[in-house]
Amino acid sequence: MNRYKTIKPLGDGTYGSVVKAVNRASGEVVAIKRMKKKFYSWEECMQLREVQSLRKMSHPNIVKLKEVIRENDILYFVFEFLDMNLYQLCKDREKLMSESKVRNMTYQMLQALAYMHKHGFFHRDIKPENMLVSGNTLKMADFGLAREIRSKPPYTDYVSTRWYRAPEVLLRAPQYTAPIDVWAIGTIMAEMFTLRPLFPGTSEADEIYKICSVLGTPTANSWKQGLALAHSMNFKFPQFVSTPLSQLVPSASAEAIDLMTEMMRWDPAKRPTAAQALGHPFFLAGQQPDCTIRSKSSPPPHFCCRES
Repeated sequence: MNRYKTIKPLGDGTYGSVVKAVNRASGEVVAIKRMKKKFYSWEECMQLREVQSLRKMSHPNIVKLKEVIRENDILYFVFEFLDMNLYQLCKDREKLMSESKVRNMTYQMLQALAYMHKHGFFHRDIKPENMLVSGNTLKMADFGLAREIRSKPPYTDYVSTRWYRAPEVLLRAPQYTAPIDVWAIGTIMAEMFTLRPLFPGTSEADEIYKICSVLGTPTANSWKQGLALAHSMNFKFPQFVSTPLSQLVPSASAEAIDLMTEMMRWDPAKRPTAAQALGHPFFLAGQQPDCTIRSKSSPPPHFCCRES
């Protein structure tokens, strides 16, 4: 790790801490994630979901893993560096984001998601902090909780920050998959318009309360499985009539409201896939960024693993 000089800390999470660093030889600025857990073999490192998922993915809207280094039983991930994340971008703004900016950012998030889901993974921790931004480019990051879509539940780890957590996860559904990521994108899209989280629950029960206050109480017609999940937990949904999203997100166009409504349906089976969402009329209103999904013949990502 002597090749890199640390510039400043960027963040500290459950599984690792991240610093901004510079390659002493090339001058390239990178982000280095230092895992908290010790790794005593290279094989053990290669079993990590973050390594497995990122090694298989190369897309302009997914952060690039440049190399993995194991030194003194400590594992380091070296990523490309982007100067801020979507949380900071929203927090630092003094005026609302234009719809064209929201469209651009949402389009790139869905491009990353569609690519990821197509390659058999879902993210499970989509939140503004994990969307890295540089200028008009957005890249999805932090695949520490990513799972293969075909992997068998139950999933035991903590999943997604509460404010972006899909109802089926809040109600402890034994099986959930890619639609939880689509729900999270819907909530982030609303947040970009208002610069405030849509469902800022203070607990899991309060999170469901806040979702009900917007979507209305679920019914057998809107989410039959959800009623069964709640019944099995002896949980009673708070009684609400839905609040039109257009009242809560007044600066959004009718097309934007429709897309958010579709992505935040109670029933995961009724949400569009990321690929379907990309075809929504909301994206026809503006110039789409040139971030096309690569074909199966795309070259694998440049990736380097080494021990020192």
